[in-house]
Amino acid sequence: MWYNFLRMQAKPAFLLKYIRGKLGLNHTRTKIKVAIDGPAGAGKSSVAKMTAEKLGYVYVDTGAMYRAITWYILDLNLTFNDHQGIQSLLDHIDLTLKPTEAGQEVWINGQNVTSLIRSPLINQYVSHVAQMSNVRQFLTDIQKKMASNGGIIMDGRDIGTVVMPDAQLKIYLTASVQERARRRYVEMKAAGNEQELGQLMEDISERDRMDEQREVSPLRQAEDAIYLDCSKLSMHQVVDAIVELSISKINEAG
Repeated sequence: MWYNFLRMQAKPAFLLKYIRGKLGLNHTRTKIKVAIDGPAGAGKSSVAKMTAEKLGYVYVDTGAMYRAITWYILDLNLTFNDHQGIQSLLDHIDLTLKPTEAGQEVWINGQNVTSLIRSPLINQYVSHVAQMSNVRQFLTDIQKKMASNGGIIMDGRDIGTVVMPDAQLKIYLTASVQERARRRYVEMKAAGNEQELGQLMEDISERDRMDEQREVSPLRQAEDAIYLDCSKLSMHQVVDAIVELSISKINEAG
């Protein structure tokens, strides 16, 4: 495709401007909703962010929202079966996502917790929090409001099935457990949180089981979602594919 060549030749700012102009992505075009679901470690957040940048859309990392709630529960020394305490937390929390040049920041009650929500401890407990019906309802309500005007790319595990069932484009992005563990290992090592690859494979497999079997909004592919296995694809190849699909949907919407 023409933008494959440009990505390698042009400067980022010029490239994004050229893509949007070439495709007619201006304010008069219909702004669609794009839902990207899939299991842990499939690269949803990175792919969604890059796709949003190319389309000039808003990106929302819903996984970071669940991680932030998990961090706050632990920070307040609450137990996960303290339903009253957790509900009180939700009633008084101020959770904000702030886009920056360096990426999306997550703030809780005025504190930037972006770097705190990616630790192995949060990885261990976030699935437990994601199973809590009051937490899911609280965050789903926020996410639905964010998506109401379109022009948004949101990734998670129940975006196409619960949060944005009306999304014009739904992607189910996945990869093998082995490949997802390898990617997570590289990511954590770069952040100084090295962990054994074998343990990461076990953790991801268990996370898949919990996400797929939970009673509230389990992880599943929406009936009208496009299945995309990225085990042998680069991130840029995945982004290019989703951009192309998005353009098709935008053109259909008029």
